[in-house]
Amino acid sequence: MKRFRWPIILGLSLIVLSIVLYLTHYAIFRDIHHIFIYMLGDIAFLPIEVLLVVLIVHRLLSEREKRARLEKMSMVIGAFFTEVGTRLLTYFSDLDPKLDKIRKELIVTNNWSDQEFLSVSKRLKNHDYGVEIQKVNLEDLCRFLTGKRNFLLRLLENPNLLEHETFTDLLQAVCHLTQELSYRKDFSQLPDTDYEHLAGDIKRVYILLVNEWLGYMKYLKKNYPYLFSLAMRINPFDQKASPIVK
Repeated sequence: MKRFRWPIILGLSLIVLSIVLYLTHYAIFRDIHHIFIYMLGDIAFLPIEVLLVVLIVHRLLSEREKRARLEKMSMVIGAFFTEVGTRLLTYFSDLDPKLDKIRKELIVTNNWSDQEFLSVSKRLKNHDYGVEIQKVNLEDLCRFLTGKRNFLLRLLENPNLLEHETFTDLLQAVCHLTQELSYRKDFSQLPDTDYEHLAGDIKRVYILLVNEWLGYMKYLKKNYPYLFSLAMRINPFDQKASPIVK
């Protein structure tokens, strides 16, 4: 109730002030006809004013704020790939037995257009993602992810996360995989059923990683050429990738 008290008090104060001013006007000029003419004119213009403020100005400001939030979200996504995403993507893709079918599709270059990014994104939906779970060093993976747990939790606390649903899904999938691995104390004695379960968790992360990475590369190419240059040189799908400029 306290939240609504000050707007009510402010509204009543403004109404009272308006009445006082009208009474003052009448007391000085004694012309109620003049008062009602201008009052009716102001009321007649009110719908147009609402249209301008609510539907146009407010929308323009909302769009500007949304772009600012998405810009901040892109910085968060960049931090994620720097700290966690690129390394995971490199590791999982190296253990994808069918990677050669899509590897060439993911060698992003400076010549790619928006249409090229869209076309590759559509083709990737048909890829049979998978990781050879028996070759995954689960202990090392667990150690890496648990070491990044605080970083991942801080990302989840970011209020701008709601603006980017796919990245939220990716973070949740990575955090879930981290939890799954952290609860297992001995990876050498896992039954096949548990390996299959973990393979499903890794596959989920892998699919979301690829799609988010592609979208992030598109964003960098359009907005930050110098960051895009580095991202191309450390492309996790490029076997010849090197940060060294040649």
